[in-house]
Amino acid sequence: MSTDRTERRSRRTSIGLRDAAAEFARHPSPWMIGAMLAAASVARVLRGDWQISDALVPLVALLVFPLVEWVIHVGILHWRPRRIAGLTLDSLLARKHREHHCDPRDVPLIFIPWQTLVWLLPILVAGAWLAFPRAGLALTFLVTVGVLGLSYEWTHYLIHTDYRPNSRPYRAVWRHHRHHHFKNEHYWFTVTTAGTADRILGTEPDPASVETSPTARNLHASR
Repeated sequence: MSTDRTERRSRRTSIGLRDAAAEFARHPSPWMIGAMLAAASVARVLRGDWQISDALVPLVALLVFPLVEWVIHVGILHWRPRRIAGLTLDSLLARKHREHHCDPRDVPLIFIPWQTLVWLLPILVAGAWLAFPRAGLALTFLVTVGVLGLSYEWTHYLIHTDYRPNSRPYRAVWRHHRHHHFKNEHYWFTVTTAGTADRILGTEPDPASVETSPTARNLHASR
């Protein structure tokens, strides 16, 4: 084994959280989500008008977030391109996710595309203003979404780096998502949790009972 190859392997197995965080901060989506979170947090504090419902919004969001992750992953990210009336329906998110499966170590492909966030974040802000009965509650929702969004990006990113899990909960999430990429792409759809929505929706099998998929790195390809 060459010296260069040995050094690369050493670097790949010794990454720490500080190095991982430095790389994380080089990509646009954490900054875009973080900017929305910071603005919403400041606005929420200035608004005041705290009520019991401001505690219920984060609680409900935490409970449903695994289901939201599952639905987005299955319905949007794993969307199979379709031709309807001569037009191909294939979103940027689906295309980038297929690229992500082809090369799970390509760091820019790990993140939500900034082109998607350019329109998604304003829609979230406008939707919150229309959906909630008071401004304070809308801002609480946006703070919650910002925290969940950053948590998703950080967790998904970290799983695909050479950082190795130390805590038991993170080890479970790490194994769970790597099963999806390297065992079978038809199971294990949640990213920030393990054994939640997948268990409820029947996509949490015993890994030993599932065959290794030949298309995990090439979604929708014919066997």
